Amino acid sequence: AAKKRALAAVRDYGVHLTLFQNAVSEWAGLNTTDMQCLRFLFLKGVATPSELSRQTGLTSGATTAMLDRLEKAGLLERQRNPDDRRGTLITPAKAASEKAAAWFVSARNAQDELLSSYSERELEIIADVFERFTQLWDREREKLRSGQ
Repeated sequence: AAKKRALAAVRDYGVHLTLFQNAVSEWAGLNTTDMQCLRFLFLKGVATPSELSRQTGLTSGATTAMLDRLEKAGLLERQRNPDDRRGTLITPAKAASEKAAAWFVSARNAQDELLSSYSERELEIIADVFERFTQLWDREREKLRSGQ
């Protein structure tokens, strides 16, 4: 019963996080793939347009349109790729992280309050579970990509 409850909680967490992220996208005036692109850039720091196309599932033309929108909004910057004369590197704009941080102030405060109700030992277990689930999803995604 505890295992079922834990798996249901993980599933529900994923669904509700996606719903929250969609609501933030709408509130910020961006579409879901724009936000997905920004999250990936904040995580990686830098990416090529083809990487972003793969991450978002967009065609190269749709990716270019998305990058144009996000650059115009001051959320990302394009730079020459020093390893590829014809290539471009995409990075979050300096102000982007401050702008994005403002979108999540309430959520960060609520998370802090929630986590403050747990002991250090419980927090270590929570962190371990999320870290291991992150690795699990990466492995499962790789299996899908390699056709396993």
